[in-house]
Amino acid sequence: YVQERLEIGLRAMTDAELNRQFPEHSQQGLESTNPYTYGNWIPIGESSTPSRFTVFLLSVKNYTYPKMLVDPSKLTIVAKNGRVYFPWSREQIEEYYLPFIQGYAGNTYEQFERRKDILKRTLYPAHEFIFSGQESSGYVVFPRIDDDVREITVYVNDIVLRFDSWGRPAETIDLEYHFYRDVKKVYY
Repeated sequence: YVQERLEIGLRAMTDAELNRQFPEHSQQGLESTNPYTYGNWIPIGESSTPSRFTVFLLSVKNYTYPKMLVDPSKLTIVAKNGRVYFPWSREQIEEYYLPFIQGYAGNTYEQFERRKDILKRTLYPAHEFIFSGQESSGYVVFPRIDDDVREITVYVNDIVLRFDSWGRPAETIDLEYHFYRDVKKVYY
């Protein structure tokens, strides 16, 4: 989306791209600490790694408005067959990884902390203003989309472009992005 000097982009990320973003955290098989993928782990009897999440890169370049806000929790995926997917917060993703900890010390806890560190650095910041001349980008994580879904629409709702003198939203827009995907099925 481009309006004057405001750009809002949304890009679907593949697991291979996410693994290339964090190569040192994606090469240890099941011990990989990439929080977005299974790393290079391939299940026995399979030819490829399954997806752990559905991840989008949200980027905003604001060179038009004095102050604006894009809240990643306002994104929604609606599949053509009617299924609705909501984004996960950093806390929900961390809670997803809690059962993998065998104790609050040792290797599994260190892996948990590495994942948390990557999430803090790379998730799109929630509730942070983007002032004029600033850019912001980060990942938005959704649950894994079902295999039978081929077409989705991602809605980015309540983007605040202007605020009134009390800090309340004065002008908002909603955007939608359409995506198509190919799903390969392997039979043995």
